[in-house]
Amino acid sequence: MTDDPTDHETERQEAWGFATKAIHAGQDPEPVTGAVTVPVFQTSTFAQEAVGKHAGYEYARTGNPTRTALQHALAALEGAAFGVSFASGLAAEDAILRLLEPGDHVVMGNDAYGGTFRLIAKVFGRAGISWSAHDLTEPLDLDRSWPDNTKLVWVETPTNPLLTVVDIGAVASVVAKRPEARLVVDNTFATPYLQQPLVHGADLVVHSTTKYLGGHSDVVGGFVATNEAEVHDHLAFIQNAVGAVPAPWDCYLTLRGAKTLAVRMDRHNQNAAAVVDLLVGHAEVETVLWPGLPGHPGHEAAKKQMSGFGGMVSFRVGSRDRAMRVTEGTELFTLAESLGAVESLIEHPGAMTHLSAAGSPLEVPDDLVRLSVGIEDVADLVADLRQALDRL
Repeated sequence: MTDDPTDHETERQEAWGFATKAIHAGQDPEPVTGAVTVPVFQTSTFAQEAVGKHAGYEYARTGNPTRTALQHALAALEGAAFGVSFASGLAAEDAILRLLEPGDHVVMGNDAYGGTFRLIAKVFGRAGISWSAHDLTEPLDLDRSWPDNTKLVWVETPTNPLLTVVDIGAVASVVAKRPEARLVVDNTFATPYLQQPLVHGADLVVHSTTKYLGGHSDVVGGFVATNEAEVHDHLAFIQNAVGAVPAPWDCYLTLRGAKTLAVRMDRHNQNAAAVVDLLVGHAEVETVLWPGLPGHPGHEAAKKQMSGFGGMVSFRVGSRDRAMRVTEGTELFTLAESLGAVESLIEHPGAMTHLSAAGSPLEVPDDLVRLSVGIEDVADLVADLRQALDRL
């Protein structure tokens, strides 16, 4: 295993379907033993035949064969030429933001993930990076009011936690008018199975692989995909220089999870649709947020750029107290942060994952409940939510 696949390997992988790529891309049998599963190369250093002469690896922060396999596999799923893995989703975002210089500006959506907001506003803001929040569902408004010195436009779609859908192609057309700017798309909610932002004009795609790609609530990681060699070189430099790299065992777990991404996402989609049916018809629920609903403002954009509507569902129940009672009243839906795993989770974003956005333009409604719908028997999930709502 080397850091760069051959042209032949790349051509072979491009001809495969998604599920085949998930199982085989970058994951040929190990040549020494024939092991079908990529080994966990649990080592910090590698023997060298002579000074500067080695088999492609010298020190595990700089490169590790298990990580190489993961990077090849996830890049193939995103249809990208390059991929770089990190120790967390925020470490991946941090590496992207290091493309910026003091005085540069970041445009983000007005309901971005709280951790992204915190990193941009409260960490990079101290380094001279400015930011502004925009309704990115209106790309023409961004075009007319383009902030000076904007170097990155940061899109989530669907967003966390309001499930807003942004037309990637429309925003890409606006960004393309400014050669100095790049479009970043956080594809964590949709996953590459449902949406491939590079096809629609994105320059970089970022993931928290902790979520659907890993899929089992047992690993933390991040990933960036791009087709730009210059951006890849920057990311690889930051990966080595800063050192926020995933451990070999973490890479192995993420690879194992990604193998079943296609079948898991099909089940997440199906279960979410059934949960939405319950919520839409329940008297205690005021608003349901899911891109699959025909009345959702982003429904048409979702149909255009996604092959399914995902397993994330949010809804509003009228007050903070009622939202808290729902989140604490379920049995199968576990009250916990994170998302995208086989088990169903429930949370109150305003008090949990998005607390860092309180008091900012990105503050979320305090009666909002977010669901990560898992792959359990859907009748059990529906019954669990129904009993929690019936007790309001």
